Amino acid sequence: QVQLVESGGGLVQPGGSLKLSCAASGSIFSINVMGWYRQAPGKQRELVADITSGGSGNYADSVKGRFTISRDNAKNTVYLQMNSLKPEDTAVYYCNAVDLGSQNVYWGQGTQVTVSS
Repeated sequence: QVQLVESGGGLVQPGGSLKLSCAASGSIFSINVMGWYRQAPGKQRELVADITSGGSGNYADSVKGRFTISRDNAKNTVYLQMNSLKPEDTAVYYCNAVDLGSQNVYWGQGTQVTVSS
């Protein structure tokens, strides 16, 4: 089992920045891909960005050039630096971890990000 704990959400004005963190614990040696998803009210959960254990990142088109995902394998933590935030970025952001070997998928509890003036 893997436990994921997110932090760093909050209220920010349009154009501002936030940095989300997700710390993993448990059977972390089995984790291959970690990432961030988000879900806005009335919408489906969508991928924001993910990153392999080797550091290869993948981004949704809507956040390319504004968000940066990074991973510290020594600290078992993944980060999402969010710049130039827009109101449409408002959502609950969920940390995600995937064990490609077992196909197990783990989720954090979510952290609210609100972009509003």
